[in-house]
Amino acid sequence: MQETWQNRISSQEGLVKRFLFVLIEDFSLVAFSNAIEPLRLANRIAKKNIYSWELASEHGEKVTCSNGISIDVKVDIYGAKSPNYVVLCSGENVKNHTNKSLMNWIRKEARKNTTIGAICTGTYILAKAGLLNDCKSTIHWENQDSLKEEFSDLTITESIYAIDKRRFTSAGGTASLDLMLYIISQDFHTGFAKLIADQMIHDSIRTELDKQLPSIPNRIGARNPKILTAIKSMESNIEEPLSPLILAANLGISIRQLERLFQRYFAKSPKRYYMELRLQKARNLLLQTEMNVLQIALACGFSSSSHFSKCYKSAFNVTPHNERGFANQFN
Repeated sequence: MQETWQNRISSQEGLVKRFLFVLIEDFSLVAFSNAIEPLRLANRIAKKNIYSWELASEHGEKVTCSNGISIDVKVDIYGAKSPNYVVLCSGENVKNHTNKSLMNWIRKEARKNTTIGAICTGTYILAKAGLLNDCKSTIHWENQDSLKEEFSDLTITESIYAIDKRRFTSAGGTASLDLMLYIISQDFHTGFAKLIADQMIHDSIRTELDKQLPSIPNRIGARNPKILTAIKSMESNIEEPLSPLILAANLGISIRQLERLFQRYFAKSPKRYYMELRLQKARNLLLQTEMNVLQIALACGFSSSSHFSKCYKSAFNVTPHNERGFANQFN
C-alpha cells in the first residue's frame, strides 16, 4: 500500500516533536514567523498536535525584534528541557548579542545530540560556538562576506538553507519557510508539506539547491556570455583584482571590445564596474566585522588605506571611519 501523510502521522501516534525557539535580541520577525507558522498549520491540518514549540531566551526575559516589537518569553534556556530541535533566531547586531554563556549552553545541547539550527544571522552564533566546523552552512547574503572573513575554514554556501548532519541553517526571510517545509516533509511526507505550503499561498517550495540571489544573468539583466564570464571573474577575484588586460585576454577579446561591452550593458567601464563590486564588499565588511580599515582595504584589493578611503568617500560620500561611526550609533 502506498504511504500517505495520514499513514505516516498515524504510525507516529502520541509522538510530538518539540521545538525550542531561542530568540536573540534584534531577531528578524519575518524569519521567525516563517519558521513557526508551518508548525501551527501542520497541527491544524493533522487535527492534532504533532509539533509543539516553546519560545525561550536567556533568563526568560522578553525579547525585542529588529522592528521594535517585543515578544514575551516564559522559558529560560538554562532551565529548558531538551527538545528535538533547537532553533536560534537572530537578526541585526548578532555579534553584540553573542556571549560565552549562550555559546556554552548551545555546546551542551550539542553534546546531547540535539538537532540544532539557526535562521538568519543565528548561523554566526553556531559558527562562534564551533558547531559548524564539519558542516556546510549558509547565512543571509548580506552577512556572507563577514562570516567568510572570520571563519575562513567553514563551508559556507549561497543556498537559501543548508542541512548537514544534526545542523541546519537558513538565510532568513522566506527561506525559513522552505527550510521548515523540508523538515516537515521528512517527518511526515512531501504531500503533507505541500498542503501547508498551499495554506501559506506558497506555490513553489524551494530546495537546498536554490540560491539566495538570482543567477548573474537575472541579476544584471544580461545574458551575453562574454559579460557573464567577465563578471564571474571579477566576483571571484576581489582581493587580487585582475587588470582589464587580463580580463580581456581570458575572454579572447581586445580591451576595446571589453570596454564596448560594459558601456553597452551598464553604461560604465569595466574598471568602474569592478571598483563598485570591491567597494560594496568593503562596505559589508566595514559594517559587519571588527576588521580595521587597512585590513578591509587589503581584503578588497586596495594597496593602502588612504587610497581605499578616497575611493570609498567618492562612492558613498562618507569616509570608512565615519561610516563605521554612524553605524555604531545604532548598535
